[in-house]
Amino acid sequence: MAELLLLLTLLLGIVSVVWYSRKTGISPMPSSPNAKKTILSLVSVPVRGVIIDAGSGWGGLAVAAAKKFPQTQVIGYELSPLPWLFSLLCKRLFNLKNLSLYRSSFMDADLSQADVLLCYLSPLGMEALETKLRTESSFRGELLSNTFALPRYQPEKQICLNDLYKTPIYLYRL
Repeated sequence: MAELLLLLTLLLGIVSVVWYSRKTGISPMPSSPNAKKTILSLVSVPVRGVIIDAGSGWGGLAVAAAKKFPQTQVIGYELSPLPWLFSLLCKRLFNLKNLSLYRSSFMDADLSQADVLLCYLSPLGMEALETKLRTESSFRGELLSNTFALPRYQPEKQICLNDLYKTPIYLYRL
């Protein structure tokens, strides 16, 4: 009976991740350790406002940011329940009081409080974020993106990681 319950829970988790991946256009893909390190090294210090991880997935980048900047409030937004729950577990395991995780879309969030915006979104997600930034947000800060660029903004800096895919990291100052 316990095996059946475990199998059912695992199956529901997989179905949930697949459903939300189709809904958002991207699966919750963790940033590589090298990408996290590079992204966080590009953040201007001191961070005066909040760091927001738009689409925080499994929480790897949000957790790394909260650890690196313990005096800064870090907020992660994730729609998919399983990665969001995993993120909450990591927050508790590392006792990160400066990390808040919300099971909601960054598209519904007020980005104006952020000094730094982190993201690893699909091209469609980047387009939606750009539209939000152009039309309704008073966000004025740094935007760091893993792999995908904003369609109509020029990055201040682009770094290609020394990995198999030469993964680009984009830095924008808006």
